[in-house]
Amino acid sequence: METRLRLDILPQPDETTCGPTCLHAVYRHYGRGMELPTIISEIRRLENGGTLAMLLGVHALRKGFDATVYTYNLQVFDPTWFEAGMGQIAEKLRAQARVKKKRRLQEATEGYIEFLELGGKLAFEDLTVGLFERYLARGVPILTGLSATYLYRAPREYGPKDDFDDIRGKPAGHFVVLTGYDRVTRKVLVADPLFPNPWFESHTYEIDVDRVICSILLGILTYDATLLIIEPTKEAAPGPDMGGGGNGVKG
Repeated sequence: METRLRLDILPQPDETTCGPTCLHAVYRHYGRGMELPTIISEIRRLENGGTLAMLLGVHALRKGFDATVYTYNLQVFDPTWFEAGMGQIAEKLRAQARVKKKRRLQEATEGYIEFLELGGKLAFEDLTVGLFERYLARGVPILTGLSATYLYRAPREYGPKDDFDDIRGKPAGHFVVLTGYDRVTRKVLVADPLFPNPWFESHTYEIDVDRVICSILLGILTYDATLLIIEPTKEAAPGPDMGGGGNGVKG
């Protein structure tokens, strides 16, 4: 594989902790030692028990990292909001929340406003291979919220235990970390906290980039459709000898 980050990821403890488990792996990549149960306890959960990318970003910001969310969720953001820069987005979110009362939208709005107030950045641009390469080539892993249903080609899920049900089921969201890309094979290297995984034998696997892009965009169905870029601040950027999770790129 042309670009491959060394990133270790643990199994997620339950069905709703894929996001914190991915965040834990990114922290370890940068040499930040934190216990997974601590991270899980500190991240805000939604009514359904899961979380959203910007809430992971809030945690990272509070721990001294820089965080940027690339969003493709048109249920939350109107594309025209980004034309005039970032200054008015928080107020636009508040105005929208006053007239749209859906619970998940309210939760997302609260999370994004906190994210912005803590210094988080939002980005809105086409989702391309070039965007992946921009970060992976610099040794920056990409934490993404996407559609597990599309990524795995799995049945939709139904009920409190998320049982597979192709008739009554609904699409399921998930978090994974993108850690590599090969231009020749057009494969993306994925670090996935789901284990055991019925579709892949390992925590890490290669999958076609077009499948990944479609999965991210279809994450809009579960209020995902995001890339979360977490990096050390310039003052705290790790040096070449920093250990921890192994923060390097190997070709």
